[in-house]
Amino acid sequence: MQRRAFVGLLLGSVAASRSLAGAQQYEPLAAGVQAAMHAAVADIGAPQPRFASDAARTHWLAAMSERLAARLGDQAERHDFLLRAYYEAQRAGLDPQLVLGLIHVESAFRRYAISSAGARGYMQVMPFWTRLLGDGDAGQLFDTSINLRYGCTILRHYLDREAGVLFRALGRYNGSLGRPEYPNAVLSAWKRWAYTPPPSPATR
Repeated sequence: MQRRAFVGLLLGSVAASRSLAGAQQYEPLAAGVQAAMHAAVADIGAPQPRFASDAARTHWLAAMSERLAARLGDQAERHDFLLRAYYEAQRAGLDPQLVLGLIHVESAFRRYAISSAGARGYMQVMPFWTRLLGDGDAGQLFDTSINLRYGCTILRHYLDREAGVLFRALGRYNGSLGRPEYPNAVLSAWKRWAYTPPPSPATR
């Protein structure tokens, strides 16, 4: 098991180095902001995503699972990941497809990805965030739920800081504010993960 994890770590490192994965930059946080973000990353539990109906849940999961199959081969693992990603995006007030697009660019859906700057996991979270908002254990960033919770909370923070301007928030997330390559890549990936729900029975 340890060998498999180590191999995954190495593969993830290579994948991240070939992507546009970057690194959030440390900036002092106001006490109120830090307290709010700390509260946001606490209480990791079983995801309870909200869908309009059971049919909507089934359709979204099937559509996203089909697209992710080439990267996560095990269906149960895919479904678990997708529901967690949907939940964390929803919890942070983000579009789940935006989060999937960001993960696509940041780590290519590699759980153990490490960038050259040391950012970790699916959403390439820098370890300093665990010192600011958690117990300082950077190893926990390889846990799916924790990584998604941190990543979505951080992106929400940058969106709030940039008054909702996604292009600039993405630049901050990647540590490349002012350069277009990363925001454009995520916006393009967001389109690739775009989702159109099926028409309701009343409109057919």
